[in-house]
Amino acid sequence: MKRTGAEIIWEVLLSEGVKTVFGYPGGAVLPMYDALMKYPLHHVLTRHEQGAAHMADGFARASGQVGVAVATSGPGATNLVTGIATAMLDSSPVVFITGQVSGNSIGSDAFQEIDVTGVTLPITKHNYLVLHADEVAPSLQEAFYVARSGRPGPVLVDICKDAQKELIEFTLDTSPIKLRGYRPDLRALPAELEKACELITEAERPIILAGHGVLMSGAMQDLKTFVEKTQIPVATTLLGIGGLPASHPLNLGMMGMHGEAWVNHAIQEADLLLAFGMRFDDRVTGTLDTYAPNARVVHIDIDPSEINKIIKADVGLVGDLKYVLQKLIPALPEMNHKEWLQSIGQRRSQTKENDILNKLPEDTLFAAHVLHDIWRITEGKATIVSDVGQHQMWTAQYYLQEDPYRLITSGGLGTMGYGLPAAVGTWFANPDNEVWAIVGDGGFQMTASELSTCAQENVKLNIAVINNGYLGMVRQWQEFFYERRYSATPMHSPDFVKLAQAHGLDGIRVDHRDQVEGAIRKARQMEGTVVLDFRVLPEDCVYPMVPAGAALHDMIRRPEQVASSGGGK
Repeated sequence: MKRTGAEIIWEVLLSEGVKTVFGYPGGAVLPMYDALMKYPLHHVLTRHEQGAAHMADGFARASGQVGVAVATSGPGATNLVTGIATAMLDSSPVVFITGQVSGNSIGSDAFQEIDVTGVTLPITKHNYLVLHADEVAPSLQEAFYVARSGRPGPVLVDICKDAQKELIEFTLDTSPIKLRGYRPDLRALPAELEKACELITEAERPIILAGHGVLMSGAMQDLKTFVEKTQIPVATTLLGIGGLPASHPLNLGMMGMHGEAWVNHAIQEADLLLAFGMRFDDRVTGTLDTYAPNARVVHIDIDPSEINKIIKADVGLVGDLKYVLQKLIPALPEMNHKEWLQSIGQRRSQTKENDILNKLPEDTLFAAHVLHDIWRITEGKATIVSDVGQHQMWTAQYYLQEDPYRLITSGGLGTMGYGLPAAVGTWFANPDNEVWAIVGDGGFQMTASELSTCAQENVKLNIAVINNGYLGMVRQWQEFFYERRYSATPMHSPDFVKLAQAHGLDGIRVDHRDQVEGAIRKARQMEGTVVLDFRVLPEDCVYPMVPAGAALHDMIRRPEQVASSGGGK
């Protein structure tokens, strides 16, 4: 059969199981978009290419499948860059397809020409420049394979316009992909497994650091089995939340800069760290000189480059976490760490932040109230997509996750503007699930144009804007470390209710504590996307907080007396 390069693109996507793509058309992808009308794929027209990138990313994280985003050449391609970097740092499998000027024009500074493969080389797992139609299918098939195999990540395929228009004889090759020099080995070495078992058996104060790799490998049940057999407590990273149910008695909670105080202290007192699919990010460790000073380290990661990159491992197990745990579990005896768990429990019971919801003044609307009420009313069953900032940390603290893949957020890059478009992609992955986007007034305005995408696509989202009139996390740093010199952080915002209405959506404003529950319940019953403008206390802070460069246990804690101004350092 004869097919154009543009038709081959969609044929390959269909063969890879793709049903939904997110994109924005332009001159260099016109052949693609013309051919799209022949194929049963749903294209979501975004309002900005960055929105397409984040939607594809959210779709991938919520579905476990490869997300797909499409953009034209030049500015269309460069508008994807932040979304590509976001996917790269969080190991999200997304294939980005960009158009390029004709092959004979490359290098001539043609209209809307940019070397996007050069631009994105540091922020993709791999990328391709396709000059001829017969390269389209193998390049795309390899892109999907690379994106989803080993440590997942984004792959970009840049396809020249003339390659899209070229007509060739085409038969889809469905043989297994074999890439020279790329053969991920997911099996840890037996000798290293034996060493790990020895350290685990000898440890008196072990702790598991559960990261994003738990969810990426689908090792949730294996982690639970391991934990219950060994009685080793678990601390999670931000992206590891959901790997073990929050209600599990051995789940201590989130670690790191805004982690629970008892969790950070436990890490510092541990004699063995079991790092499961996590990379010792600086927001997790605090200063390295004082991090877990008496602990030996067993590090399990699918990416060999992560072993010994930040923290020296006594045992490094390179492999898929699910495979490694299934090897370790039968090799370990039943264990009991009663004294260690009692010590952690005692510290936890003495932590003043424990009961903070009951200590906050009822006559003031705090973000903690909002997040707790959303959790309570949805019974913890909604999928939460968070933007980046204070509200992200409050979400992690107060919306307790029992299930995996229900907290989606930008971790490594910390991308403001991620929340709304990623929530749209999440909804397309699971349209029957209840989806809440938790955003700040700053990040929301970066991608609020995607409200029109919600309206056009009849997306059902509830968007909780934690509106404090500041760039909140930056303001918090200015309060703590710059003597309250609020330089460029006070923020004027539009009327978010009217903004929603301008896009053809509904909006609800909440100014007082006693309005929260009714607003949440009303939004859940309404059709389509609803924007809830929660006017929270302007100068509240996220506690605890480990200052940059401080030891993990050296935390700023919430003051005993919570003033009506929200308290400060």
